[in-house]
Formats: sequence, structure tokens, C-alpha cells
Amino acid sequence: MRISELSARAGIATATIKYYLREGLLPPGELTSATQARYNEQHVERLRLVRALLGPAKLTVARVRDVLRVIDEPGADMFTALGAAQHATLDEVEAVDTSVALALVERAGWRVDPSGPELAQLARALHAADDADFEIPEGVLDAHINAAARVAEAELAHMPEDPRHALRYAVLGTILAEPLLSALRRLAEQSAAADRFGPAT
Repeated sequence: MRISELSARAGIATATIKYYLREGLLPPGELTSATQARYNEQHVERLRLVRALLGPAKLTVARVRDVLRVIDEPGADMFTALGAAQHATLDEVEAVDTSVALALVERAGWRVDPSGPELAQLARALHAADDADFEIPEGVLDAHINAAARVAEAELAHMPEDPRHALRYAVLGTILAEPLLSALRRLAEQSAAADRFGPAT
């Protein structure tokens, strides 16, 4: 397909596609002349991935390039590649005391990277609650831990076997599922509140 058809298929302007090509986010098409190239379904898939990373994920072009590099060259160690892909989707976190966060994940029995940005992200969230003098009841924390563990297990159970597809699945699943999880939690609380405080039906 020519770039105009690629634009129509992906729903992305031709000028934007050319920008992605210049930035190395989209591999070049097969040259058919000095000024023309042919594109395929892999280009459509890549454009949708790039759009998700730049849009809902709000990653910078440089960060998107890092994520794509991991997806394109996963290497033999899938565990390390998954960690690198996940790290690349997170903003840099200022140095923060992670001791409370680490104690929480150890209590959960999780094996995590103690130097990873995810632990720092959890530490920031716990510090924010502490700064607001908001005590999260232990039972609520346990419920969050148990729910997160079940979601993670379900997501990994459906992960494709092909490393590149698995990394794409992991990256998009992380980015797109986080707002989904937040919305589902709010709706579940709305329903629980109706059951507890609402009028009898």
C-alpha cells in the first residue's frame, strides 16, 4: 500500500507518518522509486502502537523509541526484556525512600526489582497518602494487593509466546489497562455504595 492508504488505514495524517519515519519510530517502506515506497500490515500495526504510546501513555518521542527498541530486539532473556519495556513507559522518579514500599511488596510475597521505578512509584503514592494524613486501612491495602496479583496472573496467562508480540502485549496492556482498572474500581465503589447506603430496590 502507498502512504496515502497507510494513512487511511491507520487513521493518522500523512505528515505525521512522515514525521514518525524521520524520527525512526516507523521503519521505512519498500522503495518502489526514488520518491515512492510500499507499506504493509506491519506498518499499520506499528503506527497503532506508536499512537498508543504517544497518546494515552503520553510518552516522549525519545521514550517511545526506547520502548520500540526493546520490542524490536527483545533478546533471549524475556524477564529482563519485559522489565526494560515496563521501565521505559514510566516517568523518571526523583530519589525517594522506598523502605515502606519494599516492606509492603515483601509482605505480599512479590519478587521485584528494588531499584526499579515501579517501587519508587509505589513509594511516592504511599508518601502522598501519609503527607495528606490519610491512613489506608490494612484490609484495603490487602484487597488492592490481592486484586493486583490476580490481574497480573490473568494478564501473563494470556501473553503471546512470540517475544515481540509478548512485549507489545505487555506494553499496551500496562498503558491501556491502567485507566481501565481505575474506571472499574470507581464503578465498583459506586455499586458497593449503592448497596450499602442507597435506597432499597
